[in-house]
Formats: sequence, structure tokens, C-alpha cells
Amino acid sequence: MRQTYTLSQKLSQLFIIFAPIFVTQVALAGIQVLDTMMSGQYSPRDLAGVAIGANIWAPVANGIGGILIAVTPIVAQHLGAGRKQEVSRTVLQGLYLSLGLTAALLAAGAAGLPRLLAAMQLEPEVRAIAQDYLIAMSLGLAPALAYNVLRCFFDALGLTRVTMIITLIGLPVNVLFNYLFIFGKAGFPELGGVGAGYGSTITYWIEFAIALVIATRVQPFASYTIFKQPLGFVPSIWLEQLRVGVPIGLAIALEIGIFSLVALLMSGFGTMIVAAHQSAISVGTLVFMFPLSVAQALTIVVGFEVGARRIQDAIQYRRLGLAATISTAAVIMLSLWLFSDTIAGLYTNDSELRALIRSFLAYVVFFQFSDAVGAPIQGTLRGYKDVTVVLAVVLIAHWGVGLPLGYVLANWTPLGPYGYWVGLISGLATGAAGLLWRLRRTEAKHLGELRAQEPQESLA
Repeated sequence: MRQTYTLSQKLSQLFIIFAPIFVTQVALAGIQVLDTMMSGQYSPRDLAGVAIGANIWAPVANGIGGILIAVTPIVAQHLGAGRKQEVSRTVLQGLYLSLGLTAALLAAGAAGLPRLLAAMQLEPEVRAIAQDYLIAMSLGLAPALAYNVLRCFFDALGLTRVTMIITLIGLPVNVLFNYLFIFGKAGFPELGGVGAGYGSTITYWIEFAIALVIATRVQPFASYTIFKQPLGFVPSIWLEQLRVGVPIGLAIALEIGIFSLVALLMSGFGTMIVAAHQSAISVGTLVFMFPLSVAQALTIVVGFEVGARRIQDAIQYRRLGLAATISTAAVIMLSLWLFSDTIAGLYTNDSELRALIRSFLAYVVFFQFSDAVGAPIQGTLRGYKDVTVVLAVVLIAHWGVGLPLGYVLANWTPLGPYGYWVGLISGLATGAAGLLWRLRRTEAKHLGELRAQEPQESLA
């Protein structure tokens, strides 16, 4: 990371940070998409079971992982202020926190998962596949969360290509072990969709091992000597990470959770609807990787500039990010509209299921503009460590507007399952508007504080 002085320099630095993040996010989303696609090629029931399992896993695991995202803005602000030693302490305590969160989540899952699945209207075979898939995924939770901390460390330094390389190594590993475990090749057991869970777990362990070696032996990361300092717990650092991270994690859990809950509610419309819905959602998740990647890059550069008290520079970065996401959304919308049949064919050879997937993809098109506005603003606000109001906006938009509206439309209008998608779109639009309002207030506040300090500093 370095200070920039012109828009062209900012655009260049933003792109250098963004590009590897985008490749990384596409690869990460690709792992989930491949789990869905490969399970669907085994059978529609396995696709439905993995869909149910993935929609339980995603909000919980990503929400817990979201707490650890606090490492990125905290480290970025330490770097902007020149506090290198605090960077090392933050990363080490983040690793400790990841272990504590892993233990808490595993305990909660052991107690609550059987009850949750039993309460759902699922075919017995689909329920069994979902449960076994989640058990397989849980074996990789500890390395997944610990890797998330190291990834935030690498990214906050502006060296996002490191996590890109690690993830690109992990993607073919995941495909290989999915193939071996799902279809029972080369002497491996034939586990169907459950095998996708074991493939992901093996990938998580390999990625964490690679990241650990890089963090301790490769420069400039090794110069921070993360494990060559006092190894005790530092409650004040935990508290800071939880203060910043819990609202981030809850916002992610609530945002992903609304999509996951809708997927679970779809179970009342039958296995084919569940499978088609999940296939379309996985496409939406994949195209969301562009605005999400811009958002993560903005968290890094905005955090760096805020730490150095260069608020105008932070605002210029935000404007560049928004321009990029909105223009790209237009291209994505057109592409989804033109190639929906081709995309549906990637998920299944079943003609009925393929037609259902196409019908759901028409709604994915309308997600794009709200995501293009909301995601980069949310990333910018994280750079300011302004996260509590964001949580409130997400809660109101998705759970106060989107879900109730979707439920009414799905159950009391001819829209049926498509009513939930109208609700999701409405929630995203409401959230984007609320985040834009908060951004204006936050930027004005920081500019006002900076102007108030300038006369005092001039006198000093």
C-alpha cells in the first residue's frame, strides 16, 4: 500500500488490489457452484440435499467468518498510521479468536442441527444427505476460519494476489476430491452429494497449511513475526475485533441468512423447485463476486486512507469503486438475459428442471443493480469501521421488508415460489438506499472532524 495523489494512481492501485480479490472470490464461489453442479449430475435428490445443507452452512459459517473480517480494517488503519507492531498483535489474537469461534459453532451445531432438519418438510433421503453434508463440512471449519484471518492479513497489506494464488490452488483440489468422493472413483467411497462436503474440507486444510507457511516464511509477511512475540491472550484486542467484527458478522449472516431461509421455505414447493432455486441462486452468487470484490478492495484502501486521515482520498476511492460496479452490472444483466438457457444446461440434463432454472434466472437479473450500489458502500463503511448502523440497515431491509413481502407474495398470490424472489429484490433495493444514506452521513462526519482539527494543528 502506498499514498496516491491523482485519480489515475488511485485507479491503478484499486485495480491492483481488486483484481486478485475478484479472482479469489470467483474461485471461492466456484467451489460452492461446483458442489451444486456436481451433486446435481449425481441426482436431483443429492442436489436438493446439498442445497439445503449449503443454505444452512452459508449464513452461519460466513457470519462467524465475518466477525474475523474485522482484521482487515483494523490492520489497514494500523498500517496507515505506521503501527507495525499492532498489526502482528491483531493477527495473532485473530487466530486465537477463530479457534474460540470454531468451538462455539461446533457445539451449537451438534445441539441444534438435528432439530432444525427434523422441523423441515423434507424427504427422508434429502434430509439425510443434508445432515451428512454438514457433518463433512464441519471437519473443515477450524482451518477455514483460521485461513480467513491470515487472508485478511495478506489483503490488508495490499498483497491480495497471495490469497488469489492459494485459492487457485484450492479450486482444482476441490474439483478432484469432489469427483472422487461423489462418484466413487479410484477406490474412493461413492458418497453422492455428501462427498462434496469432504472435498471442501480437504481443500480448507490444504489452503490453511499453505497460508501458514507463507505468513511465517515469506516476506514481507514473515517480517511481522506473528508467532515470535508474547503468545498470551490480549483481551483488549479481542474486544476491539468483536466490537468491529460482530456487527459485520451479523450483517453478513442476516444478509446471507435471508437467502438461505428462502431456500429452506422453498422446500414446501417440492424437490424440483428447491433444486432449481438453488441453481439460480448459485449463479447470482457467482455474479455478485464482482461488486463484493470491489467492496473488499474499498475496505482496504479506505481503511488505509482513514488511518492516515486523508478523507478526501477515501471519498475518491469510493467514487471509483461505485462507477466500476454500476457499469459492470449493466453488462452482467444483459448477459444473464441472453444466455439463461445455456447457463441452466450446466446444472442438469433434466428438461423439467432446466426450464425451472431458466424461470428463476430471470429474477437474478434484477438483483444486479442493487448489489452494484449496496456492496461497495458497505465495503467503504467497513473501511471507516462504521459497522453498527450497517447492521441495522440490513436487518430492516431484508427481515423487515424483503422477507415479509416475499412471504405474502409466495403464499397469497399466484406468484408462488417466485414471490420470495420479488421480496429478495425489494430487500436489496431498500438496503442499498439505506446504506447510501449512512455513507453520506459518515463521510460528512469525518470531513467535519478533520476540518475542526486543522486550525489546532496549524497553531501547534
